[in-house]
Amino acid sequence: MADTVLYEVSDGLATITINRPDAMNAMNTEAKVALRDSLLAAAEDSAVRAVLLTATGRAFCVGQDLKEHVSVLGTEHTMSTVREHYNPIVRAITGMPKPVVAGVNGVAAGAGFGFALAADYRVVADTASFNTSFAGVALTADSGVSWTLPRVVGPGRAADLLFFPRSIPAQEAYELGIANRLVPANDLAAEAASAARTLASGPTLAYAALKESLAYGAAHTLDEALDKEDELQTKAGASEDHGIAVQAFLAKEKPKYVGR
Repeated sequence: MADTVLYEVSDGLATITINRPDAMNAMNTEAKVALRDSLLAAAEDSAVRAVLLTATGRAFCVGQDLKEHVSVLGTEHTMSTVREHYNPIVRAITGMPKPVVAGVNGVAAGAGFGFALAADYRVVADTASFNTSFAGVALTADSGVSWTLPRVVGPGRAADLLFFPRSIPAQEAYELGIANRLVPANDLAAEAASAARTLASGPTLAYAALKESLAYGAAHTLDEALDKEDELQTKAGASEDHGIAVQAFLAKEKPKYVGR
């Protein structure tokens, strides 16, 4: 993988780190390709049971690198990056059958906000902030924000944040539900890794089913969701991890899941 994105796997956890701190982790083509390919690698690797997406420096990701973007203005490639990079990145995060934790160390703006929203769980430093940013550069939402943001904060609040982009401080982000866990900035790396490692050692198939059921329920009727729950619970009930959990509960022991 390119050094604009660092990739490491240890004890079932893939840690993917955006690594352009001097550019506030703005996404140039090299970084977008590396992030996309790292996420796809983590999704396909059976040894990976959870993913931590984080960044170096004082920003999580401020979105598109406008210094690079200006070179394609007015050409047929002006916004081809949405199709080639941003959409595959978000689909990889949301579609992989394993949980993704975003460790948001600093500002997450534009596409960076979208990446964080696409994650299943967000651990956020108390010095971090979020900004939709798109309208500020005469663009519409991408990176899934038009889908994820209304589901997190509600459609009215999402419209406000998109039409009138501003910096959303960490505490407000927590109150809005954007941040799942708010931690002191100095503890962010440890807290995000701890949450991700807990998931990596947990019941992988159950997490995959929870992820699928939440996405399904967001776009289907109650009856359809009930049928989907029946389908997914049947599979989860037949898993090795479910048997391990039941036996551990009866023995008053902590279960040691195998991810099957």
